[in-house]
Amino acid sequence: MKALSQRRRHPLTAVALLLMGLLLTGGLYAVASGANEAKAQTSTFSAEDIAEGEKLFIANCATCHGMEAGGTETGPSLVGVGAAAVHFQVGTGRMPLQMQGPQAMEKPAQFNEEETRQMAAYVASLGPGPAIPSEEALDTSDADVAHGGELFRVNCAMCHNAAAAGGALTQGKFAPALSGVSDAHAYEAMVTGPQNMPVFNDATLPPEGKQDILAFLNYIDDNKSPGGAALGSLGPVSEGLFLWIAGLGVIIAFTIWLTSRSS
Repeated sequence: MKALSQRRRHPLTAVALLLMGLLLTGGLYAVASGANEAKAQTSTFSAEDIAEGEKLFIANCATCHGMEAGGTETGPSLVGVGAAAVHFQVGTGRMPLQMQGPQAMEKPAQFNEEETRQMAAYVASLGPGPAIPSEEALDTSDADVAHGGELFRVNCAMCHNAAAAGGALTQGKFAPALSGVSDAHAYEAMVTGPQNMPVFNDATLPPEGKQDILAFLNYIDDNKSPGGAALGSLGPVSEGLFLWIAGLGVIIAFTIWLTSRSS
């Protein structure tokens, strides 16, 4: 017992315990990351798609992102961003950039769906990353709209507004309105975190939660302003301003009418 006690008090005991803790933590993180990555990699591309995507990339993207997508002074590296990031950025017209600015602006897409997927295939071949979501991942037939609304208000409303109408950020940036955004692009935005948006991977927000949010966005898209006039969906500011102006207007008009009758 005395010998065991002496070993426990050895000056290197703390270092050994710290190393064991770090190894255990690193191992668990690697396993969890591998599981999430395995879930993300659901899209497969042919060698022909990758080859065609490389041609499109060199012709349209290499000026900013480099010949091998390693990045330049004007564009970040795309190694490891995954197919989902390319499908979102190119499919929404944000890339190629129209001009330099605080953030990439949405515009009509320059490439069709096939060409967009080919470029996504090429970038996906450069390093692992989130894949384009499958039809199963986008299936909202069994999703919980009410739960999706709760998740949206907790995780998204501070930037996109509780009605998904968008909102201003700092330094000329903004969170866009989500009306009319396809399920695929909304899902890709959650898993890739474009612009100032944080990444909601499966460890942060499980696939079922993402489906619930998609169902909520579709619901409010199909049921616009159930309570009456939208007033820009800006909340109590615009509503209060409308009541203030309309209320004062009615009072002034009534006062004028009364005074005109008395005279």
